[in-house]
Amino acid sequence: MSVTELYSKYTRVWIPDPEEVWKSAEIIKDYKEGDTVLHLKLEDETTLEYSIGPKDNPLPFLRNPDILVGENDLTALSYLHEPAVLHNLKVRFVESNHIYTYCGIVLVAINPYEQLHIYGEEVITAYSGQNMGDMDPHIFAVAEEAYKQMGRDEKNQSIIVSGESGAGKTVSAKYAMRFFATVGGSANDTSVEEKVLASSPIMEAIGNAKTTRNDNSSRFGKYIQIGFDRRYHIIGANMRTYLLEKSRVVFQAEDERNYHIFYQLCASSSLPEFKDLSLTSAEDFTYTSLGENIFIDGVNDAEDLVKTREALKMIGVKESHQMSIFKIIASILHLGNVEIVSERDGESCHINRDDTYLNHFCRLLGIEQEQMEHWLSRRKLVTTSETYVKNMSHAQAVNARDALAKHIYAHLFDWIVEHINKALHTSTKQHSFIGVLDIYGFETFEINSFEQFCINYANEKLQQQFNSHVFKLEQEEYMKEQIPWTLIDFYDNQPCIDLIEAKLGILDLLDEECKVPKGTDQNWAQKLYSKHSNSGHFEKPRMSNRSFIVVHFADKVEYQCDGFLEKNRDTVYEEQINILKASQFQLVADLFHDGKDSGPPSATSKSSKINVRAAKPVPKGHNREHRKSVGTQFRNSLHLLMETLNATTPHYVRCIKPNDYKESFVFDSKRAVQQLRACGVLETIRISAAGYPSRWTYPDFFNRYRVLMTKKDMTIGDKKQVCKNLLETLIKDPDKFQFGKTKIFFRAGQVAYLEKLRADKFRFACIKIQKTVRGWLQRIRYRKIRKSAITLQRYGRGYLARRYAEMLRLTRAALICQKQYRMVQVRREYLRVRRAVITIQAFARGMFVRRLYQEFLLHHKAMIIQKTVRGWLVRKKYLHARNAAIVIQCFYRRVRAKRQLKQLKIEARSAEHFKNLNVGMENKIVQLQKKMDNQSKEYKTQNEQLIVTNTALGSEVTKLQKELETFRIRQTAGTQVTSLQEELEKLRVELQEAHAQKKQIEEEFSNEKQGLKQRVEELEKENTLLKKEKEEMNRRIQNPTQGQGGDEPQKEIRLQVELDEERQRYQNLVKEYSRLEQRYENLQEDLSSMKFHPGHRRYPSNQSSLGSDSNYTSISMSEVGDTDDTIQQVEEMGIEKAAMDLSVFMKLQKRVRELEQERKRLQTNLEKVEELSKRKGNEPKSSMSEEDKNADLAYNSLKRQELETENKKLKNDLNELRKAVADRASENNSSNELQEGYNLLLNQLKTANEELDVRKEEVLILKTQIVNSTRQSENINHIDSNDVSDWTNNKKPVDAKDTVDAHDLKKLLEAQLQTQSRQHKDELEALHTQIELLKDNLEKKQEMLDHFSTLSPEALVEFSVQQEITRLTNENLDLKELVEKLEKNEKKLKKQLRIYMKKVQELEVSQATRSRPELTRQVTVQRKEKDFEGMLEYYKEDEALLVKSLITDMKPNVVSATVPCLPAYILFMCIRHADYINDDQKVHSLLTTTINAIKKVLKRNNDDFEMTSFWLANTSRLLHCLKQYSGDEAFMTQNTAKQNEHCLKNFDLAEYRQVLSDLSIQIYQQLVRIAEGIMQPMIVSAMLESESIPSLAGVKTMGYRNRSSSLDCESGGPAGYTLQALVRQLGQFSNIMADHGLDPEISQQVVRQLFYSINAVTLNNLLLRKDVCSWSTGMQLRYNISQLEEWLRGKNLHQSGAVATLEPVIQAAQLLQVKKKTSQDAEAICSLCTALSLQQIVKILNLYTPLNEFEERVTVSFIRDIQNRLQDRAENNQLLVDTKYTFPVLFPYTPSVLSLETVHIPASLSLDFLTRV
Repeated sequence: MSVTELYSKYTRVWIPDPEEVWKSAEIIKDYKEGDTVLHLKLEDETTLEYSIGPKDNPLPFLRNPDILVGENDLTALSYLHEPAVLHNLKVRFVESNHIYTYCGIVLVAINPYEQLHIYGEEVITAYSGQNMGDMDPHIFAVAEEAYKQMGRDEKNQSIIVSGESGAGKTVSAKYAMRFFATVGGSANDTSVEEKVLASSPIMEAIGNAKTTRNDNSSRFGKYIQIGFDRRYHIIGANMRTYLLEKSRVVFQAEDERNYHIFYQLCASSSLPEFKDLSLTSAEDFTYTSLGENIFIDGVNDAEDLVKTREALKMIGVKESHQMSIFKIIASILHLGNVEIVSERDGESCHINRDDTYLNHFCRLLGIEQEQMEHWLSRRKLVTTSETYVKNMSHAQAVNARDALAKHIYAHLFDWIVEHINKALHTSTKQHSFIGVLDIYGFETFEINSFEQFCINYANEKLQQQFNSHVFKLEQEEYMKEQIPWTLIDFYDNQPCIDLIEAKLGILDLLDEECKVPKGTDQNWAQKLYSKHSNSGHFEKPRMSNRSFIVVHFADKVEYQCDGFLEKNRDTVYEEQINILKASQFQLVADLFHDGKDSGPPSATSKSSKINVRAAKPVPKGHNREHRKSVGTQFRNSLHLLMETLNATTPHYVRCIKPNDYKESFVFDSKRAVQQLRACGVLETIRISAAGYPSRWTYPDFFNRYRVLMTKKDMTIGDKKQVCKNLLETLIKDPDKFQFGKTKIFFRAGQVAYLEKLRADKFRFACIKIQKTVRGWLQRIRYRKIRKSAITLQRYGRGYLARRYAEMLRLTRAALICQKQYRMVQVRREYLRVRRAVITIQAFARGMFVRRLYQEFLLHHKAMIIQKTVRGWLVRKKYLHARNAAIVIQCFYRRVRAKRQLKQLKIEARSAEHFKNLNVGMENKIVQLQKKMDNQSKEYKTQNEQLIVTNTALGSEVTKLQKELETFRIRQTAGTQVTSLQEELEKLRVELQEAHAQKKQIEEEFSNEKQGLKQRVEELEKENTLLKKEKEEMNRRIQNPTQGQGGDEPQKEIRLQVELDEERQRYQNLVKEYSRLEQRYENLQEDLSSMKFHPGHRRYPSNQSSLGSDSNYTSISMSEVGDTDDTIQQVEEMGIEKAAMDLSVFMKLQKRVRELEQERKRLQTNLEKVEELSKRKGNEPKSSMSEEDKNADLAYNSLKRQELETENKKLKNDLNELRKAVADRASENNSSNELQEGYNLLLNQLKTANEELDVRKEEVLILKTQIVNSTRQSENINHIDSNDVSDWTNNKKPVDAKDTVDAHDLKKLLEAQLQTQSRQHKDELEALHTQIELLKDNLEKKQEMLDHFSTLSPEALVEFSVQQEITRLTNENLDLKELVEKLEKNEKKLKKQLRIYMKKVQELEVSQATRSRPELTRQVTVQRKEKDFEGMLEYYKEDEALLVKSLITDMKPNVVSATVPCLPAYILFMCIRHADYINDDQKVHSLLTTTINAIKKVLKRNNDDFEMTSFWLANTSRLLHCLKQYSGDEAFMTQNTAKQNEHCLKNFDLAEYRQVLSDLSIQIYQQLVRIAEGIMQPMIVSAMLESESIPSLAGVKTMGYRNRSSSLDCESGGPAGYTLQALVRQLGQFSNIMADHGLDPEISQQVVRQLFYSINAVTLNNLLLRKDVCSWSTGMQLRYNISQLEEWLRGKNLHQSGAVATLEPVIQAAQLLQVKKKTSQDAEAICSLCTALSLQQIVKILNLYTPLNEFEERVTVSFIRDIQNRLQDRAENNQLLVDTKYTFPVLFPYTPSVLSLETVHIPASLSLDFLTRV
């Protein structure tokens, strides 16, 4: 292609410009070879004649086509030169706000000077696992490339971040480390990644400062090595630092600051712990006020110090060491304020003894003030023979003081870095590492000194390494593609490096001059001039003899020689150092001892040392500590760094500072070009342009340029051959392109030429289309005109014919109208005459009828008068007779009343009186009276038994006395008497014990009775409260609030949202627990694999089988009443979550304490009863214990039922009130409203009466409990009587004292019976009193009702409704708490009863003669005779085999042909049998083992979707079975009668239901995770990359995208998936879940979550990829989404909510397709994209890329218009969608229609040991 073709008319070029560096222009006249002028037109329409010369002014650079502008990769540009690079960066930065751009292997990062939301967790997730180039350029892409290559190539990596101050190097390095900390997080709890991130604020505080270019400039270089283990988890890190700018400690330029830590301490000097530092404002210290500005806008130094201290604490620096560090830093500030006074002679100086700053300096460092004062103004000179002490001048003393301050700070800096390394060090073997180098870029200032020389020297070395690496990569790429290549001539800066570091180089001469006693900077400069004047990289300035120029790779830099020697020596006097070594503070002394001895250790451990002065061994010796120059140290450390970098695979990040004013998104072209030249970006472009910069794969090239092919070429099947034929035809020069194995390589400019040919082809096609269309339009216009003329003629002729026809019709119509008019006139006259005649007749007939009616009416009235008079006479006679009879009856009745007066007075106090007063209580009182009679009879029976016993006892005592007297006569010896006395003593002791036990039982009875009384009082109070609250509700019911009906849906929606959020929080906790549990097990496995300990060792994982595998403990009723644990749990939850207010919380605590006391009392009572039973026998014990517990259980059950009934009634009342309010709101008649309000109040009165009846029934229940307690006392009395009878049967003699005790016992029993009788009478009176109170209450309610009737309905209802709602809420909460406590107490008592009954059963079994197997077989035989009850029996020892067969070894395909969820049914049938035989241990063991086995199976198959789905179905089915057969009415509504018979009888497994629910949540989360992991690689390829619509997508060059170094060579790159593959995978998931019997609701939730994942991954990739943001991709995406919707409809899953999750990506596809030009388009986009955030919309518009030149780009003004329209939209600032978000799962209750007795167990399961019961 000739030059004439390139520089033709309308071609755009770049010309130099002094202000904008490069300016765009357009050629307006074709160029011909030999022309000296090129005619151009600038963008402002001005013309320019551009001079062209073969040497001085060559042809200008060509501009790339617009379609290539804004590319992600600069190497994708067709024309590679400086203006193209600059323009592309400017367009991306200013117009699209993209700060990252690739330039081959280099990432160019431009500092935006603004916080961007592109570094969140979701962005890290999006870039993790992606190839470099697949996504938009980002620092995370470079970090991911390094991380991936480390794992793939097993080679260490390095990320080199460079740039000038203020370009953002530190921030880029920080984000890279954050990526590694997130992706390669440590596998244990060592939190190494947190420590790595915590090192950043520490290093910024001690190593960063404000400069004129940057507010947070790093004044040192650092190289951080992040170590990884074999699993590529972070295990540690190490940091090396380079060339700390120590001079900043003592000097700062104008508007600059010292290191941040000084200002942080001064800002926090008012803190109590810093009082001892004696610090004030930073303005008061010399070292912090030289810059004259101690503040930074937007920075709070005090807050930064808090972050620094937290970071120090994170890495393990103790508070004491922190204070020591702060003391050393404060001492440096005080040292700078030490005043050195010059003597008169000018040759010496001194320091005042009372200098406070020197005092503070010495005090803070713990050194002697006199010695430091002496040696700050003097120095020691040592010769071979003598030692001299010489005074220093003022200037020398000031320099020595500043040198000491710098030396102290440098050693402290090194100590902190070393401590950070110790904190990040790990003993685990490091497998590989990734290094992050944050180092200063090339610097050139007006005055350049030693620091700039070292920095530029380091950049020369790095640039050399960069050039060689780029060349190496290019060479490898050509070799892999097997194309011929030649050596590329690139800039080699080795001569410049030799000038600096070679023998007799600049550094060597500098060290030599430093060794000369009288060496000066000027002498050193003269040596440089004489040695290197002939070097091509060294120049001498014309106007100066104290500076020199070095020609660096980036620019020429002039260095001032002043200060080079002093900075290179870094002199600190040994006497001052020795004083510091003798400090009384250990840290201060260690700083400088370590500095002296740091030479030898650093040689053995290079990677662990940080100080550059320790790069090589330093020999020990007198006065040699500081002899090694700084330049030599820096050169050695730099060589070590280069060795490390050369041994790793480097990745480059070049940071660019867009402007010097720190303005956001402002691009200064001059400053940018300087940095691009200095950082090597343009060198990369030059190397790329020298070879084949443009690369296309064969398929992409075919799809892009097939429009240039002929039909014959299209018929060839080999696309590679087609491409070759096309290029050989289009490009005649074979050197302009090369064919590789997978790609086509083009020289610079060839792609632009192909684009020009493609555009010309399209332009020719467009012209042809336009010609054809315009002719077609003209033909259509002619046909329309001809057709219109014919139509007009037809319509004209028709109009004339219609006019003639109309005239004929009008004539005929006139005749008809005349005829009809005449007929109407005659008919009207006839009808008028007829109506008159009829009217006259009607009036005449009416007159005659009215006369006849009046006559009949008079006769009727006369008859009524006669009837009334006759009736009055008869009634008068009757009343007279009746009054006489009444008088007679009254006299007779008075006589009878007098006779019955006495009898009535007697009966006035009986129960009949109350019966007359209150008929409603008659039956209850009769029952009570009957009970009293029965009790009296029992008392009489007991008295008779006592009389019989006393008589027998008396006769026995008499016999014993006679026998005793006889025995005394016969036996005079005293031995027998002694034995009898001992026997009597034993009897007395036993009698006393019996008395004590009886008293205890009586006390317990009285306590229980007192408790019942208190409960009655509490219930009365609650009743009163209910009444009052109901009255308030009645007041409010008459005034319903407006708009209440409209708020109900909103409240329901809000409550539903809160419920979903709460469910999601809970499931996230379950997910986090599962993750921590898995992490703990992994640590246990790692520990066991690393070290084996013989013998059994008990770990937390096997202490409790259920405790380690679930969130809940096993069912242990003994722990229910633990008050302390309960209170602790409530405190942990928080008071607001534990209860709605403080009163409820106090009630909870009080009730817990009461239950604890109750438990302890019952436990003590149980122990005593057991002791008594052992002594007296088994039968009394059992009966008493059973009655006691039955009484408690009866009470608890009745109370719970009563509370539930009350709660239901209250809810019904509330519903009635609401219904009344709604009905009243619909009515308008006020009278009807009053009547309805009155009726409603009457209903409330009836409800209150029903409540009173409930309270009365409660009183009867309490009386029943009293009777039961009385029976217990009777049993005790029987025990006592049995004891007495035993004594009477004893044949041994007793004395008179024993007889008296027996009589006392009898009296005591009688007194107790009388006391109990009195108590029952008192209780009866209390009941009467309660009846009176209830009656009074009823009267008050009636009065209140009358009062309410006088009020207005509106004022009555409003207050009542509000109070009633509040009361019902609190009451429901109290009732729930009370019911829960009662249920727990009931469970506890049940378990105690079961334990006690077990003991009795074991005792009976031990006495029986039959063995257990015989009993079991006998029971089994009896059950086999019955029908199968849906239970399976197994032995305890077969439990492991059962779990192994059903869970551990179960395969889903084994039971695929049977009933779905068969293992769940079998396990539940085994649980039913354990419940049937009342074996709680068996139930507990089976459920615990089942849960643990399921967890182990899922852990073993953590990536098997089929197995996870199988156990999710079975776990949820087992949960549903536990609910369906629990016996709860809420779960029994859909059961059959047979299923209700199969309900559990003995155990409440509610806690296990919760455990299974949590397990189901964990399995669901694992299922979703597995499915998402399978689909993740398919989503992007299927949704965005595959061509579902063939030949639609256009392809653009991607530069280095998919280059060989970024792909896995073994796998050949990522596999391509089609949409059909994704749909097939979804169908496979759906079929597996359906085959396993998973509930359809759960399957729908799984599909919904998977579709959310598809939406999130697709949208995130769309937001991070410029190549897919085009119109064709939007069309493909819409088609793919429609296919997914079609699949949902085919699977009947369209109601699952999955389509709603795709709404964001649907709107994104629509956004890519709509027009984006006018304000109407902006309005349409705002109304369309409601599911997308503003940031996402702007990002898509910025990324939108036209596929050809006929499509326009989105303008910046249009994007600003969108932002202005949507700026008020409330949304978060998150750009990407959270891919880890999980919808809260809901397991709806779905009972099984399958009856358990019909379940068939296949023989293939090998469950022969199970017996059907």
